[in-house]
Amino acid sequence: MNRRQFIAAGAASSAVLASPLKFEAGSQPEKRYQNGVSPWPICLDTATIRPASSLREKVTIAAKAGYDAIEPWDSELEKFEAEGGNLKDLGKEIKDLGLFVPSVIGLWNALPPTKELFEDSLKDTRNRMRMAADIGSQHIQTIPNTVGDPYDPKWVAARYRDIIEMAKNDYNLEAALVFVKYFPLKTLGQAMAIALDANHRGALVIPDTYHMYISEGGFDGLPLISGKSMAIFQFSDAPASPAIDQLEDKHRVYPGDGVLPLVKVLQDLKAIGFDKCISLELYNPEYWKQDLQQVANTGLRKTLSVIREAGV
Repeated sequence: MNRRQFIAAGAASSAVLASPLKFEAGSQPEKRYQNGVSPWPICLDTATIRPASSLREKVTIAAKAGYDAIEPWDSELEKFEAEGGNLKDLGKEIKDLGLFVPSVIGLWNALPPTKELFEDSLKDTRNRMRMAADIGSQHIQTIPNTVGDPYDPKWVAARYRDIIEMAKNDYNLEAALVFVKYFPLKTLGQAMAIALDANHRGALVIPDTYHMYISEGGFDGLPLISGKSMAIFQFSDAPASPAIDQLEDKHRVYPGDGVLPLVKVLQDLKAIGFDKCISLELYNPEYWKQDLQQVANTGLRKTLSVIREAGV
């Protein structure tokens, strides 16, 4: 290389370094879903179409509607096996249809308030973990329905750590903690406190827009936490009436049909680096009376409409 070529090459390198780059060296472009509309895979929580005749029918409905993933319940897995089904085979069918299983709901009664009750719960906990692993799930939800009221945060955090270890070491699952207004552990803040105090790098939480609202924990704390702390994000809207203290799960409505600040929530999720599933979770008995394929189709369409409005 002569002097002129050396100077030209140096100038070109300086220009590249000085120009703004969208991605850092070695990074990959952001993966998009739903024909580029969404930065997150969109999942169908099977409660949304609960009256469907079987888990296999729910899988078919989700695939036909165009979801990326499906989130079943432990009772559905148990029923599927009781009727002679093989969950590993079903997991393969789900994959062949272009879906995946990000989470299974869930580990009920897994965090009781005494050592004796905890040890008694392990048989059921392990069976639920086994079923989730068989179907190919990435996470399993740890449900604090029996922690005690009031609960001992130190005890719950220690037992949640045990659950994390068991799930990972024995079933290759990630155990994530949920919060529900109707349980003693009600808010995202309370769930995050338990996750932090578990003192484990595998600790995760599962926020739910509906319970963030009706627990009155609110939405403005989202920017304070990392998206990497979340396993999945449950998504629905809430109506203007009845009053917030009278709202039940049956009042959930399609995204965009209610009063929740879902656009801002999605913008915050993108800003904090959340990159896992948005899962549509509805328990509305009025929807259950309708054609369930249309319910799934409408839920996906309305979810994507909110995502478009958020500009993420």
